[in-house]
Amino acid sequence: MEIDGHCDARFDGVRQAFASNFDELGDIGASVAATVDGESVVDLWGGTCATDAGPGRPWQRDTIINVWSTTKTMSFLVTLMLADRGLLDLDAPVADVWPEFATGGKDRIDTKHVLSHSAGLSGFDVVTTAHDLTDHDLVCGRLAAQAPWWEPGTASGYHAVTQGYLLGEIARRVGGRSMGRFLADEVTGPLDADFHIGTAAEHDDRVAHVDPPPNALGGDLAPGTIAHRTFATLPLDASASQTHEWRRAEIPAAGGHGNARSVARVMSVLANGGSLDGRQFLSAAMCDRIFEEQQHGNDLVLDRPLRLGLGFGLSSDDMPLPNDRCCFWGGWGGSLALVDMEHRVSFSYVMNDMRESTTGDDRAGRLLMALYGSLGAEVG
Repeated sequence: MEIDGHCDARFDGVRQAFASNFDELGDIGASVAATVDGESVVDLWGGTCATDAGPGRPWQRDTIINVWSTTKTMSFLVTLMLADRGLLDLDAPVADVWPEFATGGKDRIDTKHVLSHSAGLSGFDVVTTAHDLTDHDLVCGRLAAQAPWWEPGTASGYHAVTQGYLLGEIARRVGGRSMGRFLADEVTGPLDADFHIGTAAEHDDRVAHVDPPPNALGGDLAPGTIAHRTFATLPLDASASQTHEWRRAEIPAAGGHGNARSVARVMSVLANGGSLDGRQFLSAAMCDRIFEEQQHGNDLVLDRPLRLGLGFGLSSDDMPLPNDRCCFWGGWGGSLALVDMEHRVSFSYVMNDMRESTTGDDRAGRLLMALYGSLGAEVG
């Protein structure tokens, strides 16, 4: 497999692991990137992808793809920036800025509950299709009208798609701009990072199509559970992301388009304590707030233990990270973003071959092991 891009000699193990993902794990097209102290040390891509022009195209330097829930890392950053500017109180009720949201007992849901998937709004009271998800106002109206499915703040239940609309509407109410517009104006534009929540037509020719997993989001779940109720109302097939309607829409939990380079570039803001290239995006104190534990226990939707801070997943016995100053999130099918504030490292992997997992797989794991091997640090 021919691998393109650059990789500092110190991190050649990452290049080797990336190549082996194709040879041994069947990757089709992918990119991987890492930064240290804000500088790119790994930026690799390889394989093939389908695009609007047809199948079998080489994955290029500027290829972008729907990264699913890795998009959430961008939504977390925007929300933290709004709080850092004094426009949003993460500990205050959402209804303070979105009065219509107070119905059905949701007056006790704080923004921190939305960030930690504990708002009790993991799905919808009515079936919501991929077409519906392209209408922000429609979706937010449905979420504002329904009652929580469990007592807010008592447990996490993965808000796979709903979280982005909730955070997006909060952002619009307090910042006067949509989540995607704020991200472009305040983050990706200044950083020249090729990531989009709401992807314009000018990018269509370089958007790779995902290779969907066999099952729709959620898979085979026991009836009557929160997990089944969540995904039964979200009959989402990954092929929906291949439509122009999906690309244009702002879906801040699942619809972002980028590549490993752009994700790692943006996440390096956090890895470096909130500043990058001489510009302060976030205070160090707000970066530290990410590690305030919000939930730690069995997630009602994913049915696995999770430890959650403000947005990001945190290290735990069940999901050990390299150190306690690491945080992460991943996307349906295998994409992953990780921030290590101790080593000032950011990492990302994105791909078109979607596997069943919503929390990463061996492909990203191998790359992380190689990265930390090069750093001389152990992965837990």
